[in-house]
Amino acid sequence: MNNETLPKLEQLIDELINQNNRLNNELLELKAQNEKLVDENETLQLEVLESEEKQKETSQTLSGLLSKLQSATQAS
Repeated sequence: MNNETLPKLEQLIDELINQNNRLNNELLELKAQNEKLVDENETLQLEVLESEEKQKETSQTLSGLLSKLQSATQAS
């Protein structure tokens, strides 16, 4: 190897190590962000299920009230 090759190789290795460290840090940040988004998604799915259940209960209540009203109207 000539006198210029070894320093250039050392420089390239240092750059690769630095880039690898940056990418590892970015990966950790993305994993943390992904976990947060998964948690938020699960929370939103639970909220949707709760909302659907409340809507179903409200619909049943309204149907019951409508039936009572129809019965009362027919009885009159």
